[in-house]
Amino acid sequence: MGVDAELAIPVIEFRTGSRDLERGTEGWHHLCKRVREACETYGCFEVVYEKISREVREETFELLNELVEVPLERKQLNVNPKPYHSYFGPCSQASLYEGFGIEDASNYDSVNNFAQLMWSDGHPRFSQTINTMVKQMEELNNIIWLMIIESYGLGEKWESLMMRYNMLLRMMKYMAPSLGEYKRGLLAHTDKPASTIICDDQISGLEIEVKDDEWIKLSTSPNSFVFLVGDPLMAWSNGRMKAAKHRVMMSGVKDRYSIAAFTIPVEGTIIRAPKELIDDQHPQLFKDFDFMDFLFFSFSEQVKLIDSPDQIYAFASLSLPISDQKHGS
Repeated sequence: MGVDAELAIPVIEFRTGSRDLERGTEGWHHLCKRVREACETYGCFEVVYEKISREVREETFELLNELVEVPLERKQLNVNPKPYHSYFGPCSQASLYEGFGIEDASNYDSVNNFAQLMWSDGHPRFSQTINTMVKQMEELNNIIWLMIIESYGLGEKWESLMMRYNMLLRMMKYMAPSLGEYKRGLLAHTDKPASTIICDDQISGLEIEVKDDEWIKLSTSPNSFVFLVGDPLMAWSNGRMKAAKHRVMMSGVKDRYSIAAFTIPVEGTIIRAPKELIDDQHPQLFKDFDFMDFLFFSFSEQVKLIDSPDQIYAFASLSLPISDQKHGS
């Protein structure tokens, strides 16, 4: 089935300076509820967050335009043994896609080290701007995670429940297809990091599956971001939240640029559902598992024939068949 233009994911505004962002207020609890409902129904939502200025966003995409012009031999220096952390160039499976990875990108030295690989004399403006952008996206992610924890009535335990993580930044270009074509830029998948925040240049392409093979195309504003629930966060919620299945489909004559801040739990992190989210109506769906083991499993040869949304079930399912577990039966 194609794209349904009538449906839309929720748009939630985080107003800078508003008391709604103060814990304990009526507005805060209302926002927490909206965030949880969006994550349970769609696995994602659009968040309007003006604290990250348009100027920083615009400069970020100017710098991304510079980055894609770097010679290929320098791009290929962006290597990392962890899945999805390295440079990825156009290939037959995703011929429109090019991407770069920076591990621990809220750390200035990590971004600066990447810049020195790409440009022989480094690029201080790149390092400063990208690091600033990622740190602000990390702050936004922390707010959303706290809201999720509070919405389940676990606010008093938030410090112990908040996973320690690093931000993996992926900077991406999707090339415009041939005139008149509607072409895949990235395969449909669910994210393997715990969660993702996406920022784009307002060139459409990102699509979310809302029902089986029923998709909606997202159109963001200059002040908004898209938050996506990944497989580990879905497992942490004991299946209450939905991992957002998404893809990129390109049409038109303009290239699309986007950045994604992925939350990568630190090595040794065990994903487990809080006991408060397990009861007779919600029996435990997943065994406790090591995040990094799951990440490597999901990119291994043995899962090539398993659909992306099913990989978490293949790895950590307790007992029920995949199809039954996904539908909560």
